[in-house]
Amino acid sequence: MITSPEAARMVLVSRAHLFKPTYPISKERMIGPEAIFFHQGAYHASLKKLVQAALLPCAIKGSVSEIEQIVLRLLPTWENSSINTLQEMKRFAFDVAMISAFGNNRDFEMEGIKHLYQCLEKGYNSMPLDLPGTPFHKAMKARKLLNETLRGLIAKRRKSDGEESGGLLRVLLGKDQNKPNLQLSDSQIADNIIGVIFAAHDTTASILTWLIKYLHDNADLLEAVTREQEGIRRKLFAENRGLMWDDTRHMPLTSRVIQETLRTASILSFTFREAVEDVEFEGYFIPKGWKVLPLFRSIHHSADFFPHPEKFDPSRFEVPPKPNTFMPFGNGVHSCPGNELAKLEMLILLHHLTIAYRWQVTGDEDGIQYGPFPVPKQGLPITVVPRSKTVS
Repeated sequence: MITSPEAARMVLVSRAHLFKPTYPISKERMIGPEAIFFHQGAYHASLKKLVQAALLPCAIKGSVSEIEQIVLRLLPTWENSSINTLQEMKRFAFDVAMISAFGNNRDFEMEGIKHLYQCLEKGYNSMPLDLPGTPFHKAMKARKLLNETLRGLIAKRRKSDGEESGGLLRVLLGKDQNKPNLQLSDSQIADNIIGVIFAAHDTTASILTWLIKYLHDNADLLEAVTREQEGIRRKLFAENRGLMWDDTRHMPLTSRVIQETLRTASILSFTFREAVEDVEFEGYFIPKGWKVLPLFRSIHHSADFFPHPEKFDPSRFEVPPKPNTFMPFGNGVHSCPGNELAKLEMLILLHHLTIAYRWQVTGDEDGIQYGPFPVPKQGLPITVVPRSKTVS
């Protein structure tokens, strides 16, 4: 277990070729063995270029209005009611993930894909017992049907002229002339589409749940974020338009709140690597085949790098953190390529939520549960009311 920035950089960056990603076999079967997470070397490098091409700022700028529409449809359903924050954030993050994967068009297969993925998700953290009636068995049945549905959609999109398709699928199919072209099989494309939805869904929903909690617990900070967002809102009103990419680049306090949430919550607490040969580092001998775990949470909560680490203090990010001390999306060749999309959807949701609503935590349990990512107990049940009203 690694708790120093220098050692984490060695494993993830400078000598990353000596440490391969490693996951339980059951996870590979569920997501798909050709997904980007499970590889390194030439295939991984080529695939990451494609995934990054679909998720870089220049590619997601055009998604701002679509994400905003998702938010504007979602928030009114919370008004004057009690919600489970985690479950609602999963709904939101899943809809955004679908746009990033498939583009804006609404193929008739979309609802089926959504249903089958939700069935698959229920088995992610189950015991890998492939016996009739077990969650794992049900998940694997859903995975088979999901693969068939995706391959049907892939075949349809291959035959199309490409004008109506979009998202990562368009890039993986080689239909984007401005992106690198890699001849991928239907199964490789399906595995990576499922992988991207998996990566974009639970993690983002978990962070958003913590954001809601930290803003609730820090009333002055919530009001300061609201003032920043009201400044953006006045500009939009004057120009008679919705949010655009450039607006999200002018939310410094809100961005620091997101950074501090990423640090404090440390959703990605650690990552698994395996030594592919004997490795020596600063007097330590790591035998081939041994697991190596860079512990991001330990680094993020070290007083050496973040004074008073238990305190929620976004102002600490007014100065950039020291190298290799802040790694909420991992580091190196296997870092998360979707980090800009995740931050974008958080900014858009917080813009509308803070301006129009207030919320009160209704659960009486304080603490953390794991599923597998750390989230507030019971998924943070809250009551949401319009901002003009007071929460009783």
